[in-house]
Amino acid sequence: MKTLLVAVLVVPALASAQDAAEVRKLYEAGQYQQVVETAGDAQAPDVIYTTAQSYQKLGAVEQARENYGELVVLSEDDPWHFIGLSAQLLIDDNTEAALDSAREAVSRAGGLPEAHYQLGLVLAKREDWRGAAAAFDRASDLNPALAYAHYYGGLMEYRAGRPDRMANHFEAFLRLAPEAPERPEVIQIMRTVRGR
Repeated sequence: MKTLLVAVLVVPALASAQDAAEVRKLYEAGQYQQVVETAGDAQAPDVIYTTAQSYQKLGAVEQARENYGELVVLSEDDPWHFIGLSAQLLIDDNTEAALDSAREAVSRAGGLPEAHYQLGLVLAKREDWRGAAAAFDRASDLNPALAYAHYYGGLMEYRAGRPDRMANHFEAFLRLAPEAPERPEVIQIMRTVRGR
């Protein structure tokens, strides 16, 4: 009986992790519409977050706001509440409040890569290149497979004037997301920097 209970509890968790990985891979390949279709009415916060980001890439800001809202309605004990709130506030260009919410997410769940990733997005919007780079570094340390933490980390290092760190992030990004729409941009930046 105990084995059956463990199996029942573990199988949905594995399915959710596989769904999140599948959705993230579609996002990394620039297949934003497929992310939206695949995610459907997913309940996993990381899938909701990636779906909202896909809506933003598609230019569907109101749908993105609604998706982030699915995270905002979570309990304030859940760091995803603050990640979603930060993302909504960032859409509204309220970077001060977005920063407060992102920092709250990090303080509640320092081991959650998406909390640091969201903090990095806010700091990038505020043009705090080094702060953003540090946040993306932490996100990629916590989840080395998070391709866009490497992408944005590379951009922030580039803007902060640290090409060696930029190259490390960009190489990881190209390896993790070979079909990403940003690939040509990343290759061009690396050629420009190396050509100096």
